[in-house]
This record gives sequence, structure tokens and C-alpha cells, in this order.
Amino acid sequence: MFDAISARLSEEVEISAALAAIAPLIAEVIPFTHADICLHDSPGWVVSYEAGIETRWSHRRTRVHYSPVRDLLQGRCEMMISANAMEDPRYTFPGACCEPILNHRLRARINVPLRVMGKVTGTLNISHETEGFYDKADAARLQHLGNLLAPWFHALHAARKARQAAHFRAAAQDEAEGLRQGALELTQTLEQERQRIGMDLHDQTLADLTRILRDLTGDAPLDRDLLAERVTDTIDDLRALIDTAVPTLLDLFGYAHAVRVHLERAVGAEPVEVDVEDETDGAPDRLGSTARTALFRITQEAINNAARHSGARRILVSVSSEPARRLRVTISDDGRGIGPEVGRRSGLSHLRTRAQLIGADLEIVADRGTRVTVTLPENEE
Repeated sequence: MFDAISARLSEEVEISAALAAIAPLIAEVIPFTHADICLHDSPGWVVSYEAGIETRWSHRRTRVHYSPVRDLLQGRCEMMISANAMEDPRYTFPGACCEPILNHRLRARINVPLRVMGKVTGTLNISHETEGFYDKADAARLQHLGNLLAPWFHALHAARKARQAAHFRAAAQDEAEGLRQGALELTQTLEQERQRIGMDLHDQTLADLTRILRDLTGDAPLDRDLLAERVTDTIDDLRALIDTAVPTLLDLFGYAHAVRVHLERAVGAEPVEVDVEDETDGAPDRLGSTARTALFRITQEAINNAARHSGARRILVSVSSEPARRLRVTISDDGRGIGPEVGRRSGLSHLRTRAQLIGADLEIVADRGTRVTVTLPENEE
């Protein structure tokens, strides 16, 4: 029989499969209702593999202190044999993980240690529902089996832990490499953007300001209207430069994040509640670049109007889907609404123009606040 057990073990590389392969051979020598191998895992913990009946023992690890075979695992005895483990305090002590014994009426039990190089590495355990089913002769036979099985299962368990460790290392390395690559790409993108902004400030804004300063300090007086026009042009150019930087935030972190950042900047220190709700799992970021940027510009302008003119205490941006794969973005506030005069100077015509350019529908409703709704196909390119 020992040769047959060794032959079957040599064909298996997983502990559960190995135990299942030899369980019928063990049952020929010592009949059982339930059999399991309990092995030391990490310090203070054991893991179990079962045959016959599947219980919680094989579903999760158990602390050694609460294991029904803790006396064996801790080397306090050489063997455990019980006529009725359901009433044996060695198995059913307070806090013991003994539910399988009680639930499946595993009365008769034998537990023998598995030793490798003199060290207890686990236990071999068999149980029978019949009280007093086992005797000392059965215990001796089980110990012989344990002596044979100990090095096999120790090696299989060590191999399993090595595979797990290798998997975790590989996963950790992949994650670290992904983070490193992502951080590198982000750093490169931000550096390129910083250089572009610096060049634009130097070549455009600084040159304009230098020309204005030269005109102011020159011999000929500068007309105030002309000066105001040049300053206004410089401000407009600077604003355009700033606006071109914002889509980078859109590209790097997505529509919802860019909108949230703009919301917080637009309200500043005012006590205004802001929120962004996206029910589409990022549908705006699946739009084409032109449509997504235009949608972001529309959202920006609507937020600016609400923050500057409405006196709102709450501004909400919501993203949802309509039937026929249409995307809806709504910017709403609880302010005073936009009157005709405010509407003319608040850039609403620009909103309509941007919406038309990407084939979107735009609706502006001023009733107990203002609601701007833009709707466009989700696959808009």
C-alpha cells in the first residue's frame, strides 16, 4: 500500500489533488467519514485540506491557538485519540474552531503529527461518525501513514508557497513598473506643457507688456483709449493662453476631474456647494478630442456664468445617458436666473456656437435658477 500511495503522490503537484488521490487507499486501511491534512502556514496560522466532507476548515486559515489539534501542533503531546470528540474538551474548548466536528458529528477521531527533520509541520487527522470507532492499533497505523506522507506534503506546501510568493512578487513588480511608467509619462507631459507656456509667455505676453511699458515711458503721450485697447488685448491673449492649458488637465485626468477643478476655482472662497455626478462611467472621455474639448468649454462657460452672475449657493454638473446613445450634460444652479441683459454679456451666444460646431443640442432654462443642458451623440467624433 505504501508503494501505491507514493506512486499516486508522485503524480500530483497540488495538495488537494494529492490528498484526494490517496484518500481511497487510506480508507482501505483505516475507514473514515472525514480526513484532513493540517499544515503550518505563516507564523501562528494553519491551513487545512480535506477529503470525504468539505467543511470550513479548508475554506479559511485557522489560528493555531484555536485549532482543535493545537496540542499536537505546539508539540504538547505525541498523538490524540478520542472516542467522542464532540464531548472532548481537547477539541471543544472555548473559542475552538470545532464547528465541523459538531455539525457533522465527527465523534471518533485520531490525530497524529507530521514531522520533517524532527519538527512538527502539521497533522494528519481522520474522523468517523461512529463513537469509539478507532483503537490504538488504528492510531499506530495512522502514524505510519503520517511518517510516509509528512515529507511529501511538506514539499508540496513549500512549492505552493513559493509559487504564491513568486506571483505576488511579479504582481508587485508589474504594479511598481506601471506606476513608474505612468509617473514618467506624466512628468514628461507636464514638463513639455511648462516649457510651452513659458515660451508663449516670453514670446507673446512679455513682448506685449514690454511694448506697452515703452509706450508709457516714451516722449510722446499715449492716448488713454489706445492704451486701454492694448492692455485689453494683452489680457485677452493671456486668458487664451491660460485656457489652452486647461485641456491638458482634461487630457491627463478626464472630463469629470477637470470640471470639478474648474468648479472649485470658479467659486473660490464663496460658500457655494459644488458637485459633479457622472452616471455614465466616463462617457465624455470616450468622445472624440474635438467634441470633448468643446463640451468642456461649454461646461466651463456655464459654470462661470453661474458663479459670477447668479448668486447661487449650489452648482451641480451632472452627466447622464439618454436613449439612442445620446450623452446629456446639465449644469444647474439655484441662483436668481439669467436675465436678458446678463445673458447678452455672459457669453451664452458662445455656448450656442460651440454646441452647433459639434452638432449638439443646447437648452437654457432660467426658472428658479438656471439650467444649461447640452446633448450630443455618445460616439461623437
